[in-house]
Amino acid sequence: MIKNIDIFEKAPIPKAVFKLAVPTVLSMIVAVLYNMVDAFFVGKTNDPSMFAAVNVATPVFMFLMAAGNIFGMGGSSFLSRALGQKNFEKVSNISSFCFYGSLVVGIAGGAIILAFMEPILGAIGTTSGTAGFAREYLSIIAMGGPLIVVSTAFTNIIRGEGASKNSMIGMMVGTVVNIILDPIFILDEIFGIKLLGMGVKGAAIATLIGNAVSLAMFIVHILSKNSVLTLNIKKFKIGGGILSGVLVIGLPASLTNILMSVSSIATNKLLASYYGVEVVSESLIQLVTTFADGKPVYGDIPVSAMGAALKANMLAIFVQLGLGMGIAPLIGYNYGARNFKRMKGVMKFSIAANVVAGVVLTALYCIFAKQIIQIFSNVDIVLHIGRNMIFGLMTSVPFIGIMFCLNFTFQAIGKGVQSLILAVSRQGFVFFPMLFIMNHFFGIYGIVYAQPIADIISVFIALFMFLKLNRDFKEIEAEMEALQLV
Repeated sequence: MIKNIDIFEKAPIPKAVFKLAVPTVLSMIVAVLYNMVDAFFVGKTNDPSMFAAVNVATPVFMFLMAAGNIFGMGGSSFLSRALGQKNFEKVSNISSFCFYGSLVVGIAGGAIILAFMEPILGAIGTTSGTAGFAREYLSIIAMGGPLIVVSTAFTNIIRGEGASKNSMIGMMVGTVVNIILDPIFILDEIFGIKLLGMGVKGAAIATLIGNAVSLAMFIVHILSKNSVLTLNIKKFKIGGGILSGVLVIGLPASLTNILMSVSSIATNKLLASYYGVEVVSESLIQLVTTFADGKPVYGDIPVSAMGAALKANMLAIFVQLGLGMGIAPLIGYNYGARNFKRMKGVMKFSIAANVVAGVVLTALYCIFAKQIIQIFSNVDIVLHIGRNMIFGLMTSVPFIGIMFCLNFTFQAIGKGVQSLILAVSRQGFVFFPMLFIMNHFFGIYGIVYAQPIADIISVFIALFMFLKLNRDFKEIEAEMEALQLV
């Protein structure tokens, strides 16, 4: 029996949305903290090259998360629809397939990173000052590939059965462990206490331990009596539509992460081509110039500034992303049960809530932009550039929540084509032309505004596709009403 059946079927829409979405939003904030905590403590080393190295290596980390999302997002969507149909055998098949499938992919992904480390370092835009640090960080992350992929997958799988609170707790405990370990592993000393001083290597180790703790929490939940999921290898099944049902949503969802990684790499490489004298005064440059092989590494400074601004912006984006993701099980369940009226009511309320959240967050970020960048760096030149970058990145935040709600609706109801179109637009065929056009005409800050422009265009694409899909819902509802009258 589904423990959360009343939330899915009977609870008032605002209560149902917040019951599932609030833990998911908190989980997204926790996910940002995973990323930000490493950056925060690495930033305390006051080494722009070390900080930049973590930023350029992050997209590779995101590739592993993308692999997890193939099973996490695809499995969660498929699973919630199966629950709506009361098909518990299929639920068992899906959860077992996602566990063992993500485990194998995690092993393969880590092996690929280790085998092709040098080409990867060249592709992500490392400089002579960042290559060594990035290699240290990625070598450890790659060895923990299975932990990252499986924990990412089951953060979403557990949410798919309506246990958003348990998903949140698992992520939060792992993050607390990461926060505790980061300063111990990264810094040389704090308050006069001698620490391990491992730098970026310590950041990677702390991240893996945090992921391991989260995964352990997820497994405890699955083995409890409160879950309909299973890790039983006997339930593992590829045929019967299990593989295709996961991949039809999982691949577009994963493509979003992959394109985010690729766009981050492209952005970092463009930023690294800028020298400090082109964006700020020569006097500021002299304050922070560092050397690698006898050459100034000014290009690391814009990358550091953009890294700080993006990490700050990520918090605002992930709050809205979490609300959209949180309603996916609710949407999927009611779609499976053919309760379109409740499904659309959930969508309308969630979109309104996301717009309000976007406006409030934008106002706060614009007011406290300098203080936000100071969390990551006190270097004058990074503060100067990063503050202006925040202003640009936040311009689309009041609207982007609309796209997230619609995109997760497409995923929840199994509309892989629509989800794929949005994935390749926001971070792909809309973003990349904008990135190079804006860079050509407006320089470094043109790079910053490329993403907000792509976001707004993607919102209109999402609205267009949903309006078309909504006509199909109305036809099905009319047919159902006609059958009830007969």
